[in-house]
Amino acid sequence: MSRPRRPRPSSAPAQGAEGAIWHPSPNCGPRRDGIVPNLIVLHYTAMASAESALERLCSELHEVSAHYLIGRDGTLWQLVDEEARAWHAGAGEWGGSGDLNSRSIGIELDNSGIVPFSHPLMTTLSLLLSNIRSRWDVPDHGILAHSDFAPSRKADPGRRFDWRGLARAGHGVWPILADGKGSPTETAFLEAAGRFGYPVGEGAEAVLGALRQRFRPWTRGRLDATDMAIALDLAARFPVDPVIRQA
Repeated sequence: MSRPRRPRPSSAPAQGAEGAIWHPSPNCGPRRDGIVPNLIVLHYTAMASAESALERLCSELHEVSAHYLIGRDGTLWQLVDEEARAWHAGAGEWGGSGDLNSRSIGIELDNSGIVPFSHPLMTTLSLLLSNIRSRWDVPDHGILAHSDFAPSRKADPGRRFDWRGLARAGHGVWPILADGKGSPTETAFLEAAGRFGYPVGEGAEAVLGALRQRFRPWTRGRLDATDMAIALDLAARFPVDPVIRQA
């Protein structure tokens, strides 16, 4: 059974980024229970071109969408009004809560996941994030990878995405590391990672993979002291609101 859709709008969105090309997708609906977005989710398209991704994101057959798509040349399209619920996140959990589609704004990035993200794309992304955050209360730690909340099934935006550079531009977080010592246990690691927001029910291997994709993209092997230090720093500086975790 297909999901209920809003009628495809023809006029400009009520909430959106100035300068974006309006290319409405029918694959959206109302946010549930009056939820307003406090997260932004970054994806890669893994398609041959931005135009191919645009076609897919606007096809009723595929039932997927995002609020925005950024081409590798920096072109910005808006597909869904920010007030609406785009279908980009799928199943997952962050901070103990699900329905990421209702809680977030989704941005698709024109990249295969195996090459660096272009400078024009990253420049547009930084400007777009500033624009979105001027309208919605999205903290730095609310800017997420798709892989953060669905680590067992998703890898985007992947190891090539420059999270450190984005944090330097004022969006997202980057760990401040103390000297890692000793041999951490999976239990201690998951406790710290869960306090930052990771879905610890996915297990240590999946959560470690997601954390490393963002903060240690070329590290392999077993959980180590640096992984633990990253998790502890993120948990200490950006703990999940306990009220949200219990929701």
